[in-house]
Amino acid sequence: MTLKFFRRPLWPLIAIIAVTFAMGATGSLLTTHQLAAASRSEVKPAVTPTLDSVDLKPTTFAPVVQKVMPSVVNIFSSRKVATDTRSFERFLDDPVFQRFLGDQFRQPLIPRERQERSLGSGVIISSDGYIVTNNHVIEGGTDIKVSLNDKTEFPARVVGTDSKTDLAVLKIDKTGLAALPLSDSSKVQVGDVVLAIGNPFAVGQTVTMGIVSATGRDVGIEDYEDFIQTDAAINPGNSGGALVSADGRLIGINTAIMSRSGGNQGIGFAIPASMARNVTDQIIHSGKVSRAFLGISIQPVTSDLAKAFKLSKDEGALISDVSPGSPAERAGLKPGDVVTKVGDHAVWMPDLCD
Repeated sequence: MTLKFFRRPLWPLIAIIAVTFAMGATGSLLTTHQLAAASRSEVKPAVTPTLDSVDLKPTTFAPVVQKVMPSVVNIFSSRKVATDTRSFERFLDDPVFQRFLGDQFRQPLIPRERQERSLGSGVIISSDGYIVTNNHVIEGGTDIKVSLNDKTEFPARVVGTDSKTDLAVLKIDKTGLAALPLSDSSKVQVGDVVLAIGNPFAVGQTVTMGIVSATGRDVGIEDYEDFIQTDAAINPGNSGGALVSADGRLIGINTAIMSRSGGNQGIGFAIPASMARNVTDQIIHSGKVSRAFLGISIQPVTSDLAKAFKLSKDEGALISDVSPGSPAERAGLKPGDVVTKVGDHAVWMPDLCD
């Protein structure tokens, strides 16, 4: 077989390849310059974000505090207290003292009076000037003044008191006040966020935050107790102030603390608003508090008592004593009866020995 080659001049082909290579190199060079220029124009130095440039949504109670603060007042009470002269009289009767000064100093001393001042807080519960506080804040007071949030002061009169719950109602001659009505505290639950507002140590109106640590506390300081326990800081001067929920409802009146130092140690107690409302309503309408008398003594039903009485559950209240002639006796209640329900409400008593 004979192969034949078709030959043409090579220089046109070499010229085309050279031109193509040159154009490709030039295009590649331009593209590199363009990318470099683009990178220089688009790349910006890193900027450290600031709080102003970040859209933060922090948790704040400022709106609630601004709403509630005008309803919380400072209360100043003063009373006259007789000075105890017995220790000084015993000093005058000392034989050594009489030996040098004679009998002219043996005349009985006349007790002197001094002014004793107490400080507390209160909550405006009606726009026409009714204020709830603790009884121990104004007890025995002869001169009671109320300082509002705007620093204006008004003399206050005592409408009525209830020492059994440590509550009192004051009245000032002022209308159009920012009131904070007592709400339903039966829905308060352990773990709810709460704010305590008052005037601790006379430093000025102060807000502290905590949670509800317990409900239904009975600590043995008042005749009638159903305290809300909280770890919100409560100190001397907070007595009578507001315990409010995170949405600004008045759920309690701060009353007492449990402390070894006299200051806050995270165990504070407030009178539930539902109990306070019942007491204050009676005081405002009649000037006193009337209570029903049943005439029984009760105790918790422990597991041992439940077995002894052949009860299916250790719940309810065991009647341990019935007063003669009392409404309970007339109703047929007897010692040993166990009350498990009153109306539609189940009866529960904590076992303090647990």
